[in-house]
Amino acid sequence: MGMPMYVPPEQLIRDRADFARKGVGRGRSIVALEYEHGVLLCGENSSRALHKVSEIYDQVAFAGVGRFNEFEALRVAGIRYADLKGYAYDRADVTAKGLANAYSQTLGQIFTHEVKPYEIEVLVAEVTDDPAGTQLFRVQFDGTLHDETAFGSIGGQEDQLRQALAAVADPGMPLETAVRVATTAIQDADERAIPDDHWEAAVLDRQNGRRKFRRLSGEDIAQARS
Repeated sequence: MGMPMYVPPEQLIRDRADFARKGVGRGRSIVALEYEHGVLLCGENSSRALHKVSEIYDQVAFAGVGRFNEFEALRVAGIRYADLKGYAYDRADVTAKGLANAYSQTLGQIFTHEVKPYEIEVLVAEVTDDPAGTQLFRVQFDGTLHDETAFGSIGGQEDQLRQALAAVADPGMPLETAVRVATTAIQDADERAIPDDHWEAAVLDRQNGRRKFRRLSGEDIAQARS
């Protein structure tokens, strides 16, 4: 029996990263943007049933790009994590930072030890009654965790979006302006027009009471873009 081919660890990691990066690159981008009352999460999504942006807990939201079944598994695990922690300790102990760390560890383990890495990236956002308490984290396919300020993006056009948003991001902007900025940046990066009914958007609004998450309707998005 022949000896198995030796693959240097550096090459193995590089190949796995390239594989995952290509999968993420095929995903439609999602933007997170701070506005005057919270955080907007917005991206292209033609499906009305398969959401890319979701509520995790009272003031924590999740967005994912890449393979739907993979980031959906993380979303469900995040809800279980939040429910257990909120029940065992206190609802205030459920934070975006804690959830992002849990996602980082999970994706890091999968990237290193499983046969195939996950082809996803996720955003985790949190708002509190104090605007200074807003948190935004980006978790990459290999578990790398980034702490974002004012804006963030994931998906195929991430670099172009970050450059565009850096020039216009303003945590004090109204929601309508934030929607217009986010949708314009995504369309410009993709170099194509996206119909009003092909957008998915939601906010964490600190004015909403205990549960901050609220989806924006197609009418809300169309009005903001007009």
